Amino acid sequence: MIQHRANMDWMLKDLAESVPQTRNVVVLSSDGLRMAQYGTDTDTADRLAAACAGLQSLAGAVSSEFPHSDGKMRMVVIELDGGFFYLMAAGAGAYLAVLADEGVDAGLIGMKMRDLVARIGEHLSSPPRGEGSAA
Repeated sequence: MIQHRANMDWMLKDLAESVPQTRNVVVLSSDGLRMAQYGTDTDTADRLAAACAGLQSLAGAVSSEFPHSDGKMRMVVIELDGGFFYLMAAGAGAYLAVLADEGVDAGLIGMKMRDLVARIGEHLSSPPRGEGSAA
């Protein structure tokens, strides 16, 4: 299991507080394990992380329809009643997920997510687990 990285929470807090109407920020591994969170409880963060793993897999499947795609998901945006969901690749085997209210500035949240990933992407990675690793 991936250890929760409490020292990353302040970086997520900075993202959440710099964009009005941001609700939750979660960093997850590609297999859906929560690595860090801000603005939500652990159970909600775990559910979001698990759902995001499926979503990034679906995005990869859709990418096969583009002839020059490398098959890697960069960003998924879903507009829902009440808000938006953003999922962005954030390092080797890691993703950054954000839930935001309806009135969020979509351009600002995208820019802040990209800035965060560019600044600290190497800290937001989840190396593959080797054979025989404890689960």
